[in-house]
Amino acid sequence: MPSTTSSADGSVPPTLPTQVSPPEFAVTAGLPHSLVGVDVVAIPVLPGDGPDATDGDAVVLGPGAAELGEVLDVDLVGVLEAERATGKAGEVTRLPVPLGAPDNAELRLVLLVGVGAGDRTSLRRAAAAVARAARDRQAVATTLAALDPEVAIEPVVTGAVLGSFGFAWRSRPAEHRPVTRVVLAGLTDADRPAVDRAVEVAGASWRARTLAWVPSNLKNPPWLAETALDLAREAGLEATVWDEQRLAADGFGGIIGIGQASATPPRLIRLDYTPRKAGRRTPTVVLVGKGITFDTGGLSIKPGEAMTTMKRDMTGGAVVLSTMAALAAVDCPVKVVGLVPAAENAVSGNSLRPGDVVTHYGGRTTEVTNTDAEGRVVLADAMAYAVAQLEPAALVDVATLTGGIKVALGQQVGGLFADDDALAASLLASGERAGEPLWRFPLASAYEDKLASKVADADNAPGGPPAIVAALFLQHFTGGVPWAHLDIASTGDAPEDSFEWTKGPTGFGVRLLLDWLGQRDPLAGVRTRA
Repeated sequence: MPSTTSSADGSVPPTLPTQVSPPEFAVTAGLPHSLVGVDVVAIPVLPGDGPDATDGDAVVLGPGAAELGEVLDVDLVGVLEAERATGKAGEVTRLPVPLGAPDNAELRLVLLVGVGAGDRTSLRRAAAAVARAARDRQAVATTLAALDPEVAIEPVVTGAVLGSFGFAWRSRPAEHRPVTRVVLAGLTDADRPAVDRAVEVAGASWRARTLAWVPSNLKNPPWLAETALDLAREAGLEATVWDEQRLAADGFGGIIGIGQASATPPRLIRLDYTPRKAGRRTPTVVLVGKGITFDTGGLSIKPGEAMTTMKRDMTGGAVVLSTMAALAAVDCPVKVVGLVPAAENAVSGNSLRPGDVVTHYGGRTTEVTNTDAEGRVVLADAMAYAVAQLEPAALVDVATLTGGIKVALGQQVGGLFADDDALAASLLASGERAGEPLWRFPLASAYEDKLASKVADADNAPGGPPAIVAALFLQHFTGGVPWAHLDIASTGDAPEDSFEWTKGPTGFGVRLLLDWLGQRDPLAGVRTRA
C-alpha cells in the first residue's frame, strides 16, 4: 500500500493498519500426522456412495487416514458414524488430540472434512472449511490435494487462502489470524509449480478483496493510483497515470465530469504487461475496471442505507489491478493493458447536474440524466481510449454496474454480456473452473432506442431493463473490437461467510480472468477486429 501523503486541503489522511497475511504453503510427500510442528491435521472424507466405497460404508476416509487412526489408536470411521457425518463438501468433524501423537507431540486437533463429489467446487469448499477451523493455529497438514493433484491443487489452495481472509481497522489486534502455514501432504516436488501458481492466483484475489475493503476516507483516486504504481513496480509492469490536468487536456470528459465534485481529483491508471516471448504479432487484450472509489450517487443521491457498501464500487478496478500484477505468474501469452478510470462520485457545488452533457474521449457525447449511473460514463472514456490507441484484439470491462443484475442473479453469479460467442464461451468456462460463475445475458437491440437523447448522442440512464441498457450504452464505445462486459454488482459483496467467500467485498473476477488469460491461447476462436 502507498505511503501517506497530504491531501489537497493540507490534511493528512489516516494510515491503514497492518493487515493479516494469507497462509504460506509447503509441499511434502510425507504423512501429515508425522510432520513436526504441525498442530492440526485435516483428512478428507468422501460420501459412502463414492467410487471407493464398499457395501455398507457410510463414509470413506482419504489418504493418510489409516496411518493416523493407527497412531492415535482411534477408529476414525467410528467417530464419523457417531457424529452422523455424511462427507458432504465442507462438513467438518473435530477430534481433539490433547496429548499429541507419538511422532508429533505438538498435534492437538484432527479435522475430518467432507469433500462431497471431489470436484473443484467441493474441494474449494472443503479447504475453506479447514482454513476456518484452523485459524489462530500454527500449521495444518492435509491430504486434500493428494486426492487428485491435477484437479485438486488449485481449488484447495484457493479455498485455504480465501477462507482465511480478514480485514480490520481497530485499535486492537485482529480477533483472529489465518493459520500460519498449510502443508500439502502426499505431494512431491513436481507438484510445486502448480502450488506456486495457485498461491499467486489466490493471492491476487486476496489483494482485490483488500482494496475493495479499504474505507474511502483513505481510498480515493490519487491513493488508488499510488497503489497501482506500487503494484507495477513489484510486478515489473509499465505504468502511466493521468492526473486531472492531463485528463482534461486529452479529452476524457466522462472521467472529469463524474469526478469534478470531489475534493480528491480523478485519475486514469494504465498498467502494461508484456509476456517474455512477445513479438511484433503478439495480440493485445485490454481490461477496463470501474474505479469509483466512493459513490454517493452525486446529485441523484442514493438513500443512506444504499451508500454503506459504496467503498467497494471500485471492485472492477481492484480486479483489473490485481489481475495485472499476477499475469506473469500464470505465464499469460498475450500482451495485456489494464485501464482503471478512477473517480469519487461526490456532492458539492461543482457536482455534475442531471441534464449536463459530457464529451467522451473521441468525441461521443452523453446527456447525464442520472448522476448515479456514473460507472458507464467513466468506463466509456477508457474503452474509447483503448480502441483508438491500443489496437486491442479483445476488450473486457469489469464493473459493479447495475442493481438490475443483482435483482436478476442474486449474489452468487456474475452477469456477462458479449458480442463474440467464442470470447463469451471462454469466460464462462473460466468462471466455472475458477469458482466465479457467470451467466450470459443478451445485448438485446430491441432496447437500443431507449438510449436516444434529444441533445446528445446518448442518454446515460433512459430506463428499461437496467443491466441490458447499460451494456448497450457501453457497446457504442467498443469500435467493433470483440468485447465482453462483466457486470459484477451481483457478486461485489457476499452477504455472509460461506466457504471461500467472506462477508463483505469479494474481489469477484480475478480468478476467472487469470484462468482465461493463463490459457495457451486465450483468444482462440475470437473473431478478428472489424
